[in-house]
Amino acid sequence: MSDGAVLHVKGRILVGPEELRDELWVVGGRVSYDRPAGARDVRSVEGWALPGLVDAHCHVGLGAEGPVDAATAEKQALTDREAGTLLIRDAGSPSDTRWVDDREDLPKIIRAGRHIARTRRYIRNFAWEIEPEDLVAYVAQEARRGDGWVKLVGDWIDRDLGDLSACWPREAVEAAIAEAHRLGARVTAHCFAESSLRDLVEAGIDCIEHATGLTDDLIPLFAGRGVAIVPTLVNIATFPRLAAGGDTRFPRWSAHMRRLHERRYDTVRGAYDAGIPVFVGTDAGGSLAHGLVAAEVAELVTAGIPAVDALSAASWDARAWLGRPGLEEGAPADLVVYEGDPRTDVRVLAAPRRVVLNGIVVE
Repeated sequence: MSDGAVLHVKGRILVGPEELRDELWVVGGRVSYDRPAGARDVRSVEGWALPGLVDAHCHVGLGAEGPVDAATAEKQALTDREAGTLLIRDAGSPSDTRWVDDREDLPKIIRAGRHIARTRRYIRNFAWEIEPEDLVAYVAQEARRGDGWVKLVGDWIDRDLGDLSACWPREAVEAAIAEAHRLGARVTAHCFAESSLRDLVEAGIDCIEHATGLTDDLIPLFAGRGVAIVPTLVNIATFPRLAAGGDTRFPRWSAHMRRLHERRYDTVRGAYDAGIPVFVGTDAGGSLAHGLVAAEVAELVTAGIPAVDALSAASWDARAWLGRPGLEEGAPADLVVYEGDPRTDVRVLAAPRRVVLNGIVVE
């Protein structure tokens, strides 16, 4: 479209789960519900419009071996865009992707800096690997580099133990989370197992990634503290394959991973039923493909979360949680248009009819 062009989106505009409008206008890249006077260069798009989807656990700039070049990162971001993901919380990346902010054709990214892990307790080349006495300093560093988030690795396999175990002593995470909050950043942590969760939540953490170790006795603690989870079920689906690779050397770890996988849907549904905020994240990057946001929403539905709430976990609620607007008057026009109503069948998310980013039809 030309600089003076107007986009007219008509059909059903899902401003919220129950708030529908018949049309919106895009003027100067922003949403308006008032027909612009004298508009001549008008392009129309028709269907069910939803705020651009959110992937709240994604890694642009990260590959299986660590950081990737800008061309590869661009392909990752474009793949997410094609799937309708227009807002990403990048939950840890060793690459500097701030150049993406200058590209109006790429999804918006909220960064958590680089993962912070215990020495030799995470995937090689992904994280800063440090000891507890340095945790506060590194959290402060990543809080300043990020966009309001810091990412810890809360547990990982301990090769001497032969199983998953917590990475940090309680006093270290208490001091680190307090420092992040002092600097205005929220903190999240990778956690597969049970062992690290109580310390992290009681220390004031804001979110837990994966949360496969969430047990019935911990659910009230999460709910009472308002700690969100991002289950990344499309990633948890890989646990049986990972476990098979460790059967000989780490049988305890393998058996543990299988148990976490087997109860994954019960874990997520139990969290949802207790009022724990649940958000959509795919864990794309590393070894997992980008563009899986529709599959993750469908997984939440399979776990027993009602379709509207699973959809909201990737749209209205997710944007509010991250402090970004949806389709409010004057907001950036980031939206996806579908053939049918995604509230009644989330499978339509897998086939966007049109993707609009900063008011421009990009797909």
